[in-house]
Amino acid sequence: MPAFDLVVAADRGAQNASVLGLVPDLVVGDMDSIDTSVLASLEALGTRAERHPADKDQTDLELGLASVMKLGASSVTIVATTSGRPDHALANLLTAASDRWKELRIDLILDSSRAWIVRHQLNLDLPVGSIVSLMAVGGPATGITTAGLRWPLSTGCLEPGMGRGLSNEVSKSPASIRISAGTLMVIAP
Repeated sequence: MPAFDLVVAADRGAQNASVLGLVPDLVVGDMDSIDTSVLASLEALGTRAERHPADKDQTDLELGLASVMKLGASSVTIVATTSGRPDHALANLLTAASDRWKELRIDLILDSSRAWIVRHQLNLDLPVGSIVSLMAVGGPATGITTAGLRWPLSTGCLEPGMGRGLSNEVSKSPASIRISAGTLMVIAP
């Protein structure tokens, strides 16, 4: 788990945080999936709850990211699962890559996988042989230059839905990825 200054949980994520030994500073959401007794216990420990209506146009993750931006965060690690609801898993990945959060450095822990949202540069300190996939999100990613990957790119371009960036491999660590424009999601499964 990366070092952190603040723990913000989206709804039931507050219960999941306890599995990691974390007590959230803030819980945001419509509180439809968190056990009310768990929320009451957290509030007794000093956790602040930011309640939103169930009928809303934003996901609890969006509300959480908006809250951390208001609090002045510059980087966020999203801890989530890809099991259960595939629509929620995909929405969370796409939310993380949204231009709304371009001021944040975002990485994700997804079950046993890691992911990073790349808008400029990423250094990957992964073991040689690790699989990494590079995917353009929201439009083309251009000027992609990689080092330390088995199949390097030099000022390359990736389009959304293109298989070209899938299943690359770290050949030298640390590997690096730079892009000139667009957004990449880099996933190490």
